[in-house]
Amino acid sequence: MAPKWRDLADKLAERIRSGEYAPGHQLPHIRDLVATGEGSKSTVHAAYKALEAEGLVTSFRGHGTVVRPPAALKRLGIDRYDKAKWRDGDEVAFIADRVASGRPHSRGDQTQTVSRIEATDTIAAALGLRPGSDVYARARLIKESGHPTHTLTSYYRPEHVEGTRLVDPAPGPAGRGGGFRVLYDAGYEIDHMREELFARPATPEEAKLLQLPSGEPVVELHRTAFTAGGSPVEFAIGVHAASRFRWTYDFAVPDSARTKGKQS
Repeated sequence: MAPKWRDLADKLAERIRSGEYAPGHQLPHIRDLVATGEGSKSTVHAAYKALEAEGLVTSFRGHGTVVRPPAALKRLGIDRYDKAKWRDGDEVAFIADRVASGRPHSRGDQTQTVSRIEATDTIAAALGLRPGSDVYARARLIKESGHPTHTLTSYYRPEHVEGTRLVDPAPGPAGRGGGFRVLYDAGYEIDHMREELFARPATPEEAKLLQLPSGEPVVELHRTAFTAGGSPVEFAIGVHAASRFRWTYDFAVPDSARTKGKQS
């Protein structure tokens, strides 16, 4: 005979799979299930821990236990930056990911704050500035169905963005086409990028902001965008909840020997 916590876990799992408890739905509080006779506090707690171990729910301190999305969000590697999306249309990068994943989206899923700060050594090196130089920081929090997925903070030289929508803290992308379109209209067309990724433990502040379960790591992204002449016009640092993304890269395989042969 299965233990009581297993029976309860199976019952709740069936409700999740049937759609009765949809992604983002908060499961009943432990005390409420105890009160309705589903088991003791330890039984319900064990059932919830089992559901979390099976990847069906996530427990957030102060937010209860929430049903997880059915699959990780696809995070496009290269196609998300296609100029046709933001220069000619209005599909900014995070929306391109949602479209590719077949997931709903809203421009209001992104909020931001804008401030003028002194550049750290890392920011200054990326933008070709002296440490301590003034830069604009545009910090965004991106959510899906009301739950945060990642943060992204972009840093700019003041002379590149002063007076543009990139220093406007209004919610949502910076107008049609987002930040890259603003830079394009200002005469700074993005030509190529460099991205670096690494995983690390979340800080307490990040765990709280992203509503991470205990022990979940984050993936940190460093992105530098350059013009055709090689001038850096944006440096961005993103912090992504590791379990909420699937990173996808599709690109042509280079042949440097053939390229060198054509140049000689």
